[in-house]
Amino acid sequence: MIDALEQLCTQFGAAAVAAAFAVMFLGGFTKGAVGFALPMIAISGVGSALSAQLAIAAVIAPSVAANLWQTFRQGLRPALSSMRRFWVLNATMFAAIAASAQLVTMLSDRALYMILGCGVTAFGAVQLAGWRPPRPRGRSAALEAAVGLVAGFFGGLSGVWGPPILMYLVALELPKAEMVRAQGVAFLLGSLILAAAHLRSGLLAGTGGALSLWMVLPAAAGMAAGLAAHDRLDQRRFRQATLAVLTLAGLNLLRRALF
Repeated sequence: MIDALEQLCTQFGAAAVAAAFAVMFLGGFTKGAVGFALPMIAISGVGSALSAQLAIAAVIAPSVAANLWQTFRQGLRPALSSMRRFWVLNATMFAAIAASAQLVTMLSDRALYMILGCGVTAFGAVQLAGWRPPRPRGRSAALEAAVGLVAGFFGGLSGVWGPPILMYLVALELPKAEMVRAQGVAFLLGSLILAAAHLRSGLLAGTGGALSLWMVLPAAAGMAAGLAAHDRLDQRRFRQATLAVLTLAGLNLLRRALF
């Protein structure tokens, strides 16, 4: 694993690798504070310092670790309850991630940056504008399957499947604790299948896998700090600041794709 870091420093420069670690800490902090955004921040930031494929690889192991923490923080029984409640959403997302993840190694960096940039920018801008999807009339298996399909397709390609799921959960107007737990369950299942899919695709072989494991350290440190700050932060303002940063990061990825 040390050899992998040395190889990355040689290829991209020590400053770029250090910046990637700092971005992962920021992603972990935001995840602990508001319950989401680690992959979006990490992929946007790491993708600006390293390659797009390495950015996707880098976020996988930290996402698994962070989502395990978030899912089971309130205990096993509440986590299982959330899994049962949203099983259609999660099962559809699970299958879609497994299928679309195999396309990552076939796409150019430019195409990946375009996909990442469009998704992150659109989510951040829509949320900053204050738009909320209308509340569904009761539970709908078809709607959950559609949300899971969209989230899984883009999640397999980019490592970011949170925005459609977040919008759906916001529309349901779940209590805060239940919403954070439901996010954790969906994100955990997604990160597990993404890890399995990229072990198969080869993205986590060699340097990519070593980088992903190294990134668990700053992500865990950031999440611990974010959880400690959770109750003391002005959640509305911090969320707005996070979305503003995400939007700028998404625009930067689009810049890399276009120029």
